[in-house]
Amino acid sequence: MGRFPAVVALAASLLASTTVQAQTDIWFPGWVADAERQAGQQLFKDHCAACHMPRPGVPYAPNLVGVAGRPAGSVPGFPYSEALKKSGLVWTEDNLKKWLANNSKLVPNTLMPHVSISDPAEQIYIIAYLKSLKPAH
Repeated sequence: MGRFPAVVALAASLLASTTVQAQTDIWFPGWVADAERQAGQQLFKDHCAACHMPRPGVPYAPNLVGVAGRPAGSVPGFPYSEALKKSGLVWTEDNLKKWLANNSKLVPNTLMPHVSISDPAEQIYIIAYLKSLKPAH
């Protein structure tokens, strides 16, 4: 079952707290993006955060801050599989969707346990959240 109902519920709560002017602008792309990121953050907590905390220093999995657009297997000091290091992948939206759906199909012999998030909406939400994780400057 997808997380679309969660996004709808979030949208309803955001609507309830908006001004009359903001309600007339309901389809503003920023509003949709915010809802997707928030849904993605919850999905990340449910499926990924046990290993991939969005901050430096996590011992179980590489840091995902700045993952969007980054070459696969490139976080310094993390012991990636040879398969992932040699994959030549860059974490584009398309590659992230494939990874979330079936990482061992995308990169055979990867060391990451298979998570299998096959719902396309959930993939979009998680990727929206990952794209929001930007390194601090």
